[in-house]
Amino acid sequence: MNDPFDLTDDTPVYVISVAAQLSGLHPQTLRQYDRMGLVQPGRTPGRGRRYSMRDIQLLREIQRLSQDEGINLAGIKRILELDRMVTELRTQVMHLQNELAAARNVVARRGRHEPQHPSPERDVTVRRTSVVVWQPDPFHTLGGGDQE
Repeated sequence: MNDPFDLTDDTPVYVISVAAQLSGLHPQTLRQYDRMGLVQPGRTPGRGRRYSMRDIQLLREIQRLSQDEGINLAGIKRILELDRMVTELRTQVMHLQNELAAARNVVARRGRHEPQHPSPERDVTVRRTSVVVWQPDPFHTLGGGDQE
């Protein structure tokens, strides 16, 4: 059975008055946060807002950052954006680590099944590589001399 108060639930079910009551905020504040993009509730076909438990938790966190930490709404919006980016990057890193582990397993399996004298075209080497990004100085002119 599903917990109706699962804090990770994204199902948009709460009308704005209930969401305001659950979050401890005024409905007008919820509308303002929606306009600013701090929270993005679901919408009904008639464009009415519907909030999920995750939205309500986010509203509580916005209130905490504002009242307890003294952070303005622009700062809160930036914090939330960065938090989303960190979450996305962690997910991406996890997927890349899984892909790397799978690739290493394939290489290790191939190494066990290869004959004692592998042919050069089937020889597999795994290397670690560093990448250096170079950007030219926009104030340096090519050719080194004056251009007339």
